[in-house]
Amino acid sequence: MKPIQKFATHFQTLPLVAILRGLTPEEAPAIGEALIGAGFGLIEVPLNSPQPLDSIAQLAAAHPQALVGAGTVLTAAQVREVHAAGGQLIVSPNFDAAVVCEAVALGMVCLPGIATPTEAFGALHAGAHGLKLFPAEAASPAVLKAMLAVLPAGTLMVPVGGITPQNMAPWLAAGAHGFGLGSALYKPGKSAAAVRTDAATFAAAVRGASIA
Repeated sequence: MKPIQKFATHFQTLPLVAILRGLTPEEAPAIGEALIGAGFGLIEVPLNSPQPLDSIAQLAAAHPQALVGAGTVLTAAQVREVHAAGGQLIVSPNFDAAVVCEAVALGMVCLPGIATPTEAFGALHAGAHGLKLFPAEAASPAVLKAMLAVLPAGTLMVPVGGITPQNMAPWLAAGAHGFGLGSALYKPGKSAAAVRTDAATFAAAVRGASIA
C-alpha cells in the first residue's frame, strides 16, 4: 500500500498522530507495540530525539501496516535520510517548500507546520498532503474555522500542541480532521503500559467527540 493510501486509511480509522519526542531506539519496540495495540497507525519520531533514524527504522520494519516517519524535519537532506531509514511520513514545525517538494518527490506523506493563511496556501501549492496547525495553543478553534473557510475545500488540518482528550471536541466542531499528540501521550521514560492506557483514552475521546 502506498504511503498516501495508508495515510488516508488511518485518518479515517483513527486520525491521531503519535509524536514520540525523545524516544530512544531501546524504547521503540515496546512503545510501538503499545500504540499499535491501542489502534494507532500514524507515528512520528522527531529528529531531535536520540538516534531518531534508528527508531524510525525499527518501527517501520516492525509495523509495515502503519505510517511511520519523522517530525521536526527541517531540510531536504533530512527528508532523504528519513526515506532511507524506511520512513514514509514527514512532519515539520514550519513550512519549507524544499522539504515539501522533496517528500512529495519521494512518494512520502508531508504535513508541514503552518500558522497563517499565507503559509497554508504556500504549503498546499508546494504539494503538502495536509497542514499541521502549530502551535495550536497560539490559535483557537475559531482561527481554524476561519482558515478553513478560505482554503480549498477538503484541506486536511491537524492541530498540534496542547491537545488533550478533554479539548478535542471544539476543534473537531471547527473542522479539524485529526490531531498530533505530544507530551500528553508520550514523554521520555514513560512506560509502555502507561502509553497504551493514554493512547486508548485519546482514541475513545476522538471517536466520542466525532460522534457527538
